Amino acid sequence: MSSQAKTVIVTGASSGIGFAIAQAYLARGYNVVGNARTEARLQAAAAQLGNPANFAGVAGDIADPATSKALFERAIERFGQVDILVNNAGIFIAKPVADYTQDDVDAIIATNLKGFFYPSQRAAEHMAARKQGQIINITASVAMQPNLKVPALLPVLIKGGLNQATRALALELAAANVKVNSVAPGIIETPLHGDYEGARAFLNSLAPTGTTGATQDVVDAVLYLSDAGFTTGVVLPVDGGATTGVW
Repeated sequence: MSSQAKTVIVTGASSGIGFAIAQAYLARGYNVVGNARTEARLQAAAAQLGNPANFAGVAGDIADPATSKALFERAIERFGQVDILVNNAGIFIAKPVADYTQDDVDAIIATNLKGFFYPSQRAAEHMAARKQGQIINITASVAMQPNLKVPALLPVLIKGGLNQATRALALELAAANVKVNSVAPGIIETPLHGDYEGARAFLNSLAPTGTTGATQDVVDAVLYLSDAGFTTGVVLPVDGGATTGVW
């Protein structure tokens, strides 16, 4: 299907939400260029996805601007253009503020902040020149409504900034017909959060619905935004109501 279809770049595509997003776009017949930190992780994901004609991988640290350059170059060389960028790569470190280490700070700034900025910068340049495109960021609902049960100052700091950056970039690129939106997940059952069975009662308590979400819930929101022609600058919570207030 290659150059006839839309092309999507997904960062952090080898597992969890990113893998599910890549899988969903491939099921639509889109081309997907996925990024993961290592070639081994990408190859394992590609084998599971099973769409060799429509999937290309670029290994590398998404905090390095050279990785974003390689992602866009590979996508354009293989498929002709980039229609959608999904900034999914991220890490989540929750602990009391006094317990954060310098390594924690460096890791969150690298993956969550630089890993958003450099791909978005490339996307803005490419998409504005084409007068079409979409950037969809995966942020965090706890950055919209902090929760005393989950002290997480670093994710709130960076993901909260990304929620505001979504609005700022949407305004900047609106005249170029490039839309920028975010999905802000609550607790989603992925490897990011570790052992669910051991912590299920606590995790369920973090939303007024008393449940956690599935990767498909986030995928549904991403696909909705990628289809929404008149929506930009929006941060869409997918969190069982956790951002609605106190319960």
